[in-house]
Amino acid sequence: MNILIVEDDTVTAKQLAALLKQEKYKTDVVFGYKEAQNVLDKYNYALILLDWNLGDGDGLTLLQEIREMEINTPVLMLSANSAIDDRVTVLDNGADDYLCKPYSNIELLARMRALLRRETEQKHSIITIGEVKLDTKTKEVFVSNEFIELTPSEYDLLELFMQNPKQVLTRYQLSEHINKDNYSLRHSNLIDVHIKNLRKKLQNKDFIQNVRGVGYKLST
Repeated sequence: MNILIVEDDTVTAKQLAALLKQEKYKTDVVFGYKEAQNVLDKYNYALILLDWNLGDGDGLTLLQEIREMEINTPVLMLSANSAIDDRVTVLDNGADDYLCKPYSNIELLARMRALLRRETEQKHSIITIGEVKLDTKTKEVFVSNEFIELTPSEYDLLELFMQNPKQVLTRYQLSEHINKDNYSLRHSNLIDVHIKNLRKKLQNKDFIQNVRGVGYKLST
């Protein structure tokens, strides 16, 4: 699960990233308002840890923008402001939870697990992009309402693409997603073969685009 940390204090941000890495979470760290805007426009996250007081802007304003952009990612606001009115304001503006600094790592991780669990339960199993519809529960794929039969590896790749529609995925990331042995990871041309077959079965050679020298992304 990718988690975005928005924290202008470098030491705090690095400590938080190290804690989450220890707990097997993948994280991106940005140190201000503008950096956060840039990554949120490009990538999807399972959870956002957002500091209220950012050096170049206001976390509450960023929170409002996130919701105006119809980004429904859970947001856990972190702040030294402990007043009841402040907590109410944050929750009323779209935050899913609020934690006052200083906080214990145990409580932070517990709150994160609760939000991630709730988000997983709430997410709908159907993902639709263009004419392609994927059901994560039944593992079925349809193009223009016509069932398309995929191999397990083809399905896993397509699901990863459709869960990250704005993100460029490297060949190594794709290979790591469907293979567990080092031999397969070293031979990334297998991914190119799977992508070729996927394009053919989806009847749309442009649905998955090649990003020269990097990997692939969806044509959304």
